[in-house]
Amino acid sequence: MSNRNHTSSTRASSQKPTNALVEVLQTVALSIFLALGMRIYVAEARYIPTGSMQPTLAINDRLIIDKVSYRFDAPNRGDIVVFSPPPALAAQNVRDDLIKRVIGLPGDNVQVTNGQVLVNNQVLNENYIKEAINYEFGPVTVPPNQYLMLGDNRNNSSDGHVWGFVPRENFIGRALVRYWPPNRMGEITPAPSYDPSLAPEN
Repeated sequence: MSNRNHTSSTRASSQKPTNALVEVLQTVALSIFLALGMRIYVAEARYIPTGSMQPTLAINDRLIIDKVSYRFDAPNRGDIVVFSPPPALAAQNVRDDLIKRVIGLPGDNVQVTNGQVLVNNQVLNENYIKEAINYEFGPVTVPPNQYLMLGDNRNNSSDGHVWGFVPRENFIGRALVRYWPPNRMGEITPAPSYDPSLAPEN
């Protein structure tokens, strides 16, 4: 009887570390699965590698990208969006994702002239750009299901005025908040303020 009890207790004690290790591995696996699921379907962190979105976004800013909203709602003018390279850049073997601001919606007529952006013959109120634009562009009509994306640092941004429109399916997510550096944490400002009557011409 005593030998049997000793054997039983020995077996139980040898199983405890194994069970603990299995639980740890299961927890780690679940954490990885949830993190990957969040990154793929919900949100992910991104950093800014260039100055094309200055002054709104600085080089090395860290952002959280919302990857859910565009599954339910169409992009809005003024959204800052991460997207995969459009066809013109993909043809040049550009593979890095880009981040720009939505300026032209499907059906919009867009022109850049005299340092300003005109959308459907109305001057776009832009309180976020670095300086007045020094190039001419358009007029162009944004095709269905595509968007015209421009950088806030207009004169130093390779964007839609160079390589054209971005298909909706290339959109990865909307810039939601900045979490680094600490002194600039929070909502990305300034927020655009457009004429509410601005809409594509029929």
